[in-house]
Amino acid sequence: MIVYQSTRSGFLRDSEENAIEEIVAQAFLQKTKRYAPTPEFRAWRHSLMQMVDVLSDDDLPDDMGVGIEFGIPYSNKRIDFILSGHATDSDPRAIIVELKQWSESRVTDKDGIIIAQRGGPAESEGIHPSYQAWSYAALLEGFNEAVHEGGIQLKPCAYLHNHVHNGGVSDPRYGAHLDKAPVFLRGPNERQKLRNFIKQHVKRGDNAELLYRIENGRVRPSKMLADSVAGMLKGNEEFVLIDDQKLVYENCLARAAQASDTRKQVVIVKGGPGTGKSVVAVNLLVELTKRGLTTKYVSKNAAPRAVYAQKLAGHLRKYEIASLFSGSGGFHTTEPNVFDVLVVDEAHRLNEKSGLYGNLGDNQVMELIRSARCTVFFVDDDQIVTLSDIGHTEELRRWAAHFDAEVTLLELSSQFRCAGSDGYIAWLDNLLGIRQTANTDFDRSAFEFGIVDSPRDLHQLIREKNRANNKSRMVAGYCWDWKSKKDPNAWDIEIPEHDYRAQWNLGSDGSLWAIADNSVEQVGCIHTSQGLEMDYVGVIIGPDLAWRDGRL
Repeated sequence: MIVYQSTRSGFLRDSEENAIEEIVAQAFLQKTKRYAPTPEFRAWRHSLMQMVDVLSDDDLPDDMGVGIEFGIPYSNKRIDFILSGHATDSDPRAIIVELKQWSESRVTDKDGIIIAQRGGPAESEGIHPSYQAWSYAALLEGFNEAVHEGGIQLKPCAYLHNHVHNGGVSDPRYGAHLDKAPVFLRGPNERQKLRNFIKQHVKRGDNAELLYRIENGRVRPSKMLADSVAGMLKGNEEFVLIDDQKLVYENCLARAAQASDTRKQVVIVKGGPGTGKSVVAVNLLVELTKRGLTTKYVSKNAAPRAVYAQKLAGHLRKYEIASLFSGSGGFHTTEPNVFDVLVVDEAHRLNEKSGLYGNLGDNQVMELIRSARCTVFFVDDDQIVTLSDIGHTEELRRWAAHFDAEVTLLELSSQFRCAGSDGYIAWLDNLLGIRQTANTDFDRSAFEFGIVDSPRDLHQLIREKNRANNKSRMVAGYCWDWKSKKDPNAWDIEIPEHDYRAQWNLGSDGSLWAIADNSVEQVGCIHTSQGLEMDYVGVIIGPDLAWRDGRL
């Protein structure tokens, strides 16, 4: 969807006859059936007039295509401004312009991350605009058939028309991103540089024909991406399918092949901890993409996505692997059946509402089923950990029935964690009152299990185990505030009676805490580390686990 579409001459005429932001706002209402948020309207008012100045050059072709707010179909991202035309008679090109109103910015030591004011007085970390523009181009190159089959070259850039020249945005530390998508700043000289960039890539217009082709291009992974993804699992023993994992995998592939716009398929794969749900999910992502189906791996928590993306990246570029993974909260604006398959891991953690404040969308389960012809849910009803977790099996079945989808129930039963001990899981179920089993006694012969009086001693044990292969970590329930989020020097978990203190994860290591080299010193939250594989885990039990009336 492109909210506003015209030519250079039409865009300039609209800006003279009316307030261009009003025209775009009306088009936004017609296309989306909702009013534009006030901050977005304000951004149009300030930034679009800057683009009027840029395009007010008679050396630019009158029939150059102009698009505003191009919604990328398989994401919730929108390109601010896009220009189209030809460098030569047989060289179609589109220029992606990321618009920012920032006046200043500061560097960070994180790749592609910069600090700036984003719609308010407070500064915050976020994506560098060069990376942002480049990643949008990469999404189209990887998944828009009109682009990757039609030979359309995409040229990204960013225009920060209020930004001073000595800010962090053009710091050499962002050189790799600036090379792929140059940044143009405040002032007439920078404006002329942007004009020259446009003239370099669009020498004759196309009457917005390329914009039409891109907007209506089929959503399909490019052959290059599919070929690259196909090699991701080769030689990686961690993702080899065993026993019932292989059976579930093949059944999921069969259901995906049967799915259509008129007959959705919903597959519900039930499995306890350590049964290989994530292994099957990742294998499905790779194989379905290899087959040319538009597929995403979805999870509520960022940690599993980040870890699997890192492990599978290989020779793929960062944006290519990132485009295959998504959070569960970004589908409330997705059109029906945009995706062939959505593979939803840890589905029991899905929420009803999305967004930071829980004010977006209606129901994540519904939105996921609506967005794909086939939706595969991996679920464990016994691992629901908060009151907002709604993705239990009955909720999945209820929404499948709502869409008249064919439902397939599958199960993973074999235990591959804890030395393959099904008895251990059964013992835990019995001990915690999840279900009554015959495993009332704990068999210590299969693996190590211990209770340590001091968290300080426990952490030292985990450090020693971690030296072998960096696969041991500390975790705890969220019983301590995250003070280090605002003050990097603050301690989060403090237990003075044991002379112990530590910080939560998600600091410098982000969601890669489980595999980062030095993150054994941090403590992960049990709510955000579900689905991650470790050899040894040290669990600090806080006041979130209580003994009442003879029950845990």
